[in-house]
This record gives sequence, C-alpha cells and structure tokens, in this order.
Amino acid sequence: MPKDNQTSQTLISVESLINSYNSRLDTLQAEQKQFKEMLNSILDNDVDYQTAAKEASKLAKLKTLAKQKVLKLPEAAQTVDKMKECQMQLREIKTALSDYLSQYVTLSGTNQIEGVDGVLRQIVYTAKLVKISGKK
Repeated sequence: MPKDNQTSQTLISVESLINSYNSRLDTLQAEQKQFKEMLNSILDNDVDYQTAAKEASKLAKLKTLAKQKVLKLPEAAQTVDKMKECQMQLREIKTALSDYLSQYVTLSGTNQIEGVDGVLRQIVYTAKLVKISGKK
C-alpha cells in the first residue's frame, strides 16, 4: 500500500473513531441528564429532604450575609483585591507558558523538557470537539 493511501486510510479510520466516540459521548450525556432529572424528581417528592433543604437554604442565606459583612472590612477588601490580582497573573502566566511550550515542541521536535530541578517533564495537550456556530 503506498504511503499516501495508507495515511488516507488511517485518517479515515481515526475520523470514524472520533465521530463514533463523539456520538457515544452525546448519548451518555443525554442519559446522565435524564437520570439527574429522575433523581431530582425523587428528591422533590421526599418530605424529609424538602424540610432539610429549606433549613439549609436559610443557613446559607445567613452565611452569605455574614460573609458580605466581613468582606466589607478594609483588610478583607485588600486581601480580595490582592487575590484577584494574583489570579489574573496566574492566567497570564499559564497562557504564556502554554505558548512557549508549543513553540518548544515545534522547535525541538520533542514533547519533553528538563526543569531547573532536573526533573524530566512531558508536555501534554488536551483536545475536545466544539461545535462551530452556524453549521450542523
């Protein structure tokens, strides 16, 4: 079998597997949603659960009010601001690191890199399917 034909056959096989697994994923997600609805219906019809849920809701409201009161304190507000700044920096650094790792893999031809601590690390990516709007 010529190399191009073999590559084409492999691509067709992989595409078929992707479509099969994606279809199974959709089916299982629909089943999971149905089971969740069934469970919620069972819980909604249980008096003891409904009583406990109402009590939990009241306590959650009290907790929220207490938290809001504490967060109005100057030291808490400063800490929240610092935490948000740290989260923003983390996002920026993770994005930059991802870009650099991608460049490294392209330039080096390998998906492994040794850290300054001497530990060998593997560069991995996670892929998922996302519908393109406007297409079926």
